[in-house]
Amino acid sequence: MLFAINEINQREDLLPNTDLGYVIYDSCFTISKAVEGTLTYLTGQDEAVPNYRCGNGPPLATLVGAGGSDLSIATARILGLYHFPQVSYCSTCSALNNKFQFPTFLRTIPNDLHQSRAMAQLVLHFGWTWVGTIAADDDYGKYGIKDFKEQVEEAGVCISFSETLPKVSKPEVIQNIVQTVVESTAKIIVVFSSDVDLSPLIGELLRHNVTNRTWIASEAWVTSALISQSGVNSVLSGTLGFGVKKADIPGLRRHLLNLDPYADALTEEFWETLFNCTLDYSRALRMAKERAVGVNGTLSRAAKGLPDGLCSGSESVAQLNNTYSDVSQLRITYSVYKAVYAVAHALHNLEHCEEGKGPFVGGSCTNITNFEPWQLMYYVKNVRYKMPNTGEEIYFEDGDIEGFYDIINWQVNGNGEISYVTVGHYNGSAAPEEKMHIMNDSIIWNNGELEPPRSVCSENCQPGTRKGIRQGEPVCCFDCIPCADGEISNTTNARECILCTGDDWSNTAHDACVPKIIEFLAFGEPLGITLIVISAFGALVTIAVGVVFLMHIGTPLVKANDALLSFLLLLSLVVTFLCSIVFLGEPQNWSCMTSQVALALGFALCLSCIMGKAAVLMLRARALKKARAKARAAAKAAKAAAEAAANSGSPDVIVTSSNNDIAASDKPEVDTLTFGHQRAMAAVATLIQAVACTVWLIILPPHPVKNTAAQNVKIILECDEGSVVFICCIFGYDILLALLAFIFAFIARKLEDHFSEAKCMTFGMLVFFIVWISFVPAYLSTRGKFMVAVQIFAILASSFGLLSCIFLPKCYILLAKPERNKEELMKPRPKPKDGSSTGTSASLATAATDVNASFASTAIDDQPGN
Repeated sequence: MLFAINEINQREDLLPNTDLGYVIYDSCFTISKAVEGTLTYLTGQDEAVPNYRCGNGPPLATLVGAGGSDLSIATARILGLYHFPQVSYCSTCSALNNKFQFPTFLRTIPNDLHQSRAMAQLVLHFGWTWVGTIAADDDYGKYGIKDFKEQVEEAGVCISFSETLPKVSKPEVIQNIVQTVVESTAKIIVVFSSDVDLSPLIGELLRHNVTNRTWIASEAWVTSALISQSGVNSVLSGTLGFGVKKADIPGLRRHLLNLDPYADALTEEFWETLFNCTLDYSRALRMAKERAVGVNGTLSRAAKGLPDGLCSGSESVAQLNNTYSDVSQLRITYSVYKAVYAVAHALHNLEHCEEGKGPFVGGSCTNITNFEPWQLMYYVKNVRYKMPNTGEEIYFEDGDIEGFYDIINWQVNGNGEISYVTVGHYNGSAAPEEKMHIMNDSIIWNNGELEPPRSVCSENCQPGTRKGIRQGEPVCCFDCIPCADGEISNTTNARECILCTGDDWSNTAHDACVPKIIEFLAFGEPLGITLIVISAFGALVTIAVGVVFLMHIGTPLVKANDALLSFLLLLSLVVTFLCSIVFLGEPQNWSCMTSQVALALGFALCLSCIMGKAAVLMLRARALKKARAKARAAAKAAKAAAEAAANSGSPDVIVTSSNNDIAASDKPEVDTLTFGHQRAMAAVATLIQAVACTVWLIILPPHPVKNTAAQNVKIILECDEGSVVFICCIFGYDILLALLAFIFAFIARKLEDHFSEAKCMTFGMLVFFIVWISFVPAYLSTRGKFMVAVQIFAILASSFGLLSCIFLPKCYILLAKPERNKEELMKPRPKPKDGSSTGTSASLATAATDVNASFASTAIDDQPGN
């Protein structure tokens, strides 16, 4: 400050007619001393008298200081009452920007709001989410850490611990802080403190050898010589911090080295401390005598020549090579330089005010030899000037200057000493995306590492997982929970998983929605090809059977079976075989309608034909049974009459049973149902089904749908039947026809002849029911294309069952046993007397009952001539 005042007083362009003076008060870094010095300064005498100035001499201009924020807060409250300007060079606390409480406070160092934001942005830049904080127990530390916490917590960063450094060193408190640092998993520690308050903690950390931590330094200690002592490399190397703008001040080094130790009391004290000697001859002599007494017990040597502890005044300051002569880090020094120049420019503007253009009432100005503090305050607040040599333009906005910082990295040089390397800068006045510029590759971290340390409570949740908060812990401590099936997260640290849309599903990593697999039973896949081959084989076999029947159409076996019904039955089986192919492939409107309708009509025609045949056989069986019952009754009556006549002793009487006529009249030679009736039954039954299917197709036809509910990862293309009621009615009708056909065939199963078609139909219908009863649970237990495969297998199995049971025995006779294809073999066989059957046959031809009508007994007289 003295250098700046001298420099200004020597300038001709700045205050050419006025010299600046100064009064220096030592605050001793305590609030009480700072307040005492302020009141003394305002009063003008040693005893402070509030609201009264007792001093003489030139007017007071501005207070430059104080050094600490808490000191400036105390002095600014007093100076604000007097409207007295205060320009601080080192008080950065954000509380001081409250102009209601501190209306006359200004500073040439950036507001800590900028520094707190810069620290927060630095933490976010490197992705640290788990940090510890240490603050001095004063306004500077408390407000700085408070602003920092607000910034980082809003961005999702958590505070692992928050400790406060005592103003008066307390070993137990310091040890507790060290223990907290050691136990915490946070690798990044932000410190808002002065070097004086932080120094005891650094010493304790060194004693405990606490390494592997990266410290974020505030401007108050980032370039402090008190902290960067030898031996702190293991603890503080790699430290990152924010330093206020620095500059070269030409002539300052020469001024420091050319210091006159006899200039004043301050320089004398400094010189004596620097060289550990005294400039006072008498005191040096006294000290020498005391040392001599302690060695020899005499005073002779001390009285001769110059005493050993006397300073010569010509000692070389440059040879000491200490921080006093180091002008490489002029940061706070440059801030002091700017503060003095701010006051000088304000006074210059006040002195050169043009009357009539002044800022006061009526455009008036004031006299520089007699002005009020509030008048100078106007000029200080509105001053705008450029610093000499650097050209930096200085102006105040609400008492603050722009928030510019250098980002400093503590690196160990070749001599093993700490060097301050600028690795970036922060400009609080720039656009948000341009505020911070940092060269990551230039940073050397703790223990010489080149990669930034990681400081997180929990590692980032990768895409495919979401954050699960741990109860009772900070939000940065979480578990990574995998997304459920069908949900994804495609960002790091996602809070929630995103549900995929209906046609999409999550991939294996759960970090992207992918289209679901489209599934249907295709023609070209192995299962589809197999089913097509089986279906075609069944249709060809059915056609082959039809050809065999056509070739033997005139034979008794074919004639005994209604040829037209047989061919219709074969046609229906061909339809059922081929309709199964329509179930394959991607469902279309036409295929959905064709497959279901063809299946319903095919089975309706097939079952109605079987029902017609079985009905005729059932009636034949019932008629034959009735005729045989009557014949047995007549025979029994005749036998009884013959026995009675024989017993009566009338041998000439001939008894003839009259039941012969009854038996003859009941012979079932003519069927109640003719071939025409059978065809009509089949036609009507099929027509009913056709009408029902037509109504179904008109009102609610089957149509293709995408089934996304059956399987999560697949979209199953299938046919929707349109209406459950219609589909149940349609196939319920087929089941009704099947039941009727089975009942009719079952009743006619004991119709004896050489070829029993009723038994074949009964077995065929049993196979049909077994297949479809087994189909229901199999169908319900499968999903996707296998449901279609099960349905096709059921269709094919039932069709093969009917074909095999009904037609293969006939083909066997037609092709392998033609000798059995005779008219007489198509008629009923005589029933054995024991009532047992020698064959299981039910004739298709009209046959007379084999009842012995001559069972009538004739009694012949044994006497001759009768």
